[in-house]
Amino acid sequence: MAMDVVDYEIKGAEMQFVEVELDPGEAAIGEAGSMMFMDAGIGMDTVFGDGSANQGGFFGKLLGAGKRLVTGESLFTTIYTNQAHTKLRVAFAAPYPGKILPMDLGKLGGTLICQKDAFLCAARGVSLGIAVQQRLSTGFFGGEGFIMQKLDGDGLAFVHAGGTVVRRTLQPGQTVLVDTGCVVAYTPSVSFEIQYVGKIKTALFGGEGLFLAKMTGPGEVWLQSLPFSRLASRVFAAAPQRGGSREEGSLLGGFGAAGLLGGILGGDNDE
Repeated sequence: MAMDVVDYEIKGAEMQFVEVELDPGEAAIGEAGSMMFMDAGIGMDTVFGDGSANQGGFFGKLLGAGKRLVTGESLFTTIYTNQAHTKLRVAFAAPYPGKILPMDLGKLGGTLICQKDAFLCAARGVSLGIAVQQRLSTGFFGGEGFIMQKLDGDGLAFVHAGGTVVRRTLQPGQTVLVDTGCVVAYTPSVSFEIQYVGKIKTALFGGEGLFLAKMTGPGEVWLQSLPFSRLASRVFAAAPQRGGSREEGSLLGGFGAAGLLGGILGGDNDE
């Protein structure tokens, strides 16, 4: 299926969104729940599967939806089509603080592998699939890096990364060791495998886990400083672990508040 060529503009600093400009008849696909706003005249159609092309009947659509389900995404995607006679815009918002990265698949060899929650939206014609790591060790210990999304086509796709993003160009044989959650995307020419950190003390007390992703060039790698799993774990650790709100302040302050509350509830006992 021919790819739609779309214009775009990324706005914002820490909480970004991307505005995609559609010519008459052009369309974009987006994750369910990612749309921020759209101009009147854009038709919205939710489809079963990835919506990239005619998937060959019910079983083809079922296969496409199943691929998305394996990566933890919704069974459905939404297609936004410009049904007017003028250019219109639709915007997609990032789900948490970070950066939106425009990926021109045509300039990246036609395929990009990314984290399973990184895809935000794309021009119509981009196919969403899964990339399962082939090495047995990666399957057992890869964690977030085991099952990833594969974007195929020659159009524009937009992926979201947490925190600050760095792009590394790896030369043939050049290797970088990365926390598995910090890998945003990479080109298929990059070799991805899991490596044990090497020392028991480091594994138990280093805070980085037992395994790292070993990425060897040639190819392009995009890394993020704040994986969503790391952000979520910090929020969970700081949240109250029991019902109600967590008391703040000193221990004496807590006793003082308890005494005041007891006096109010107990009334005046001097009589």
